[in-house]
Amino acid sequence: MRCAITLSYNGTHFLGSQVQKSSTNTIVGTLEAALLKLGIDSKIVASGRTDKGVHASAQVCHLDLPQFWNDLEKLKRVLNSMLPPSILIKSVKKVDDSFHARYSAKKRVYRYMIKVAKRNPFEDDFVTFVDSLDFKKIEKNIKLYKGRHNFANFMKVGSDTKSSIREVYKAFAYRHKGFIVLHFEANGYLRSQIRFMVAGLLNLDKNEIKESLACKKKYKLKPAPSNGLYLAKVKY
Repeated sequence: MRCAITLSYNGTHFLGSQVQKSSTNTIVGTLEAALLKLGIDSKIVASGRTDKGVHASAQVCHLDLPQFWNDLEKLKRVLNSMLPPSILIKSVKKVDDSFHARYSAKKRVYRYMIKVAKRNPFEDDFVTFVDSLDFKKIEKNIKLYKGRHNFANFMKVGSDTKSSIREVYKAFAYRHKGFIVLHFEANGYLRSQIRFMVAGLLNLDKNEIKESLACKKKYKLKPAPSNGLYLAKVKY
């Protein structure tokens, strides 16, 4: 039986979401280890990869359950009792055998949290602090990312991808309870693309972003910190 698992997690102390040969300290690795204790050795497929320190409020994964596990609510309760507090299973639902968490996804929504303030230990893992920020400039420039572009200048070097062209359906900024939230919705993303896009907003002007998107000039950018980034929703 194929099932879709929706989960949220605090990625602060994990080495990203995907399984790694060098470490089991990943979101999927931790979940697979818990499932194995329940006699479930199915591999988990996530909707997409999140980097080290990146969080999720609604990551989606799929796996094939053996026949003896048919009580999905019980499975959710048992898993939540076994997993660390930094990972929460929100739902476990039966899906069609053709469902694929990654390839069936149509859109992925991310949010990036910024706060103009001095750092504090209570929020430091979950928001990126900046000394100053021109919100009107950010609000205007973020719209430049909307549309179909070649994001070759907004991805991590060494990324294994056939094409660096992606389509961004929504890109906007808003204020919420003292935070500045950057909202991105696209059909897919290159490795660290959003963090480079945020870095562009914080360090480049309008014309420089345009030049980067047109691949006319590459500006040296360091990706924005991972702690402010959240996978918010996967649309199917």
